[in-house]
Amino acid sequence: MKKNNKAYTFGRFFDDFTEGDIFYHEPGKTVTESDSNLFTLITMNHHPVHLDKNYASKAQHKQILVAGPLVFSLVVGMTVRDISGKAIANLGYEEINHLGPCFIDDTLYARTEVLNVRESKSKKDRGIVRVRTYGFNQRDEDILVFTRNILIPKNKNNEK
Repeated sequence: MKKNNKAYTFGRFFDDFTEGDIFYHEPGKTVTESDSNLFTLITMNHHPVHLDKNYASKAQHKQILVAGPLVFSLVVGMTVRDISGKAIANLGYEEINHLGPCFIDDTLYARTEVLNVRESKSKKDRGIVRVRTYGFNQRDEDILVFTRNILIPKNKNNEK
């Protein structure tokens, strides 16, 4: 597998993806208590393991857990500049698996592997890129993995 850190303004065209490419997304994001609280409140996920330090101290991980959908949203967001910045559409997310916990003050990072690249069968000006993305913490522990298919335009003007 080759590592691809080619500099782009924002996003990539379909032509810029090759099966086996791996992208490391920067910068990382440290999840603050405010991030976690706001997300749980606006999504109405009022489970005390996300909000109540005393309750969480008696649960499995002995500390407040960051809600899984927040971790997923942050990791997806980290990939936009490299993966879907020029996308026509994200066609679907699959196999979203939480591999480990995320805690307040953890720093999230992400890497994406290109699994498959194929031209659209119905429109020749675009293609579908299938990727697998991992979210990992400051200890290099994978805590999230998911796959998705993205519809991306071809580069009509050979721009970079």
